[in-house]
Amino acid sequence: MREAFQKRTGVFRPEDPWFEARSRAFWDDALTSQGFAGLATEHVGEETRPFVARLARAHRGLFVVDDRDDVGARLVDVWSGAELLVHHTDEAQALALDHAEGLMDARVVGTGDDGALFVLPGAFHHTPDASEPVKAVLAAARERGMATEATLDALLRMELVFKSSSRVKVSFAYRVASLRSA
Repeated sequence: MREAFQKRTGVFRPEDPWFEARSRAFWDDALTSQGFAGLATEHVGEETRPFVARLARAHRGLFVVDDRDDVGARLVDVWSGAELLVHHTDEAQALALDHAEGLMDARVVGTGDDGALFVLPGAFHHTPDASEPVKAVLAAARERGMATEATLDALLRMELVFKSSSRVKVSFAYRVASLRSA
């Protein structure tokens, strides 16, 4: 599963400064898109199974974090247009949402009948400087009919180019020419 994720989003290693953030994003991908949570269902307790089933229906988006408060935040998905009110799962997540300055690639999941939504812990924050170049990438991806996963994975590849190349400017890393075909 890690190999499949890296094939889509770029290779990262334990010695990389971005290893932890990318590893969390990988686990969100493995649990949701790659179906690991479903494979593990038989190994979790009855009380956990309904939540595990919801992971397969997580909404992945590219969010602007807005209207933060002590309970949660409003996320606006610049890819799909969805607006979601999410609750904080813990203090660490509250801090992550409070300090979100740029676009955030995240998966949002519901926990039950109460309608509460939460961001999974692998939310990935793009550099704030990337917001403008990302608009052109998103427009081209829409024009090409690219799916959400392919589009957001392409942005993760672009972010890796930006982080791993000390002389690359954000506008060179995040560019339409770096999109793969739909």
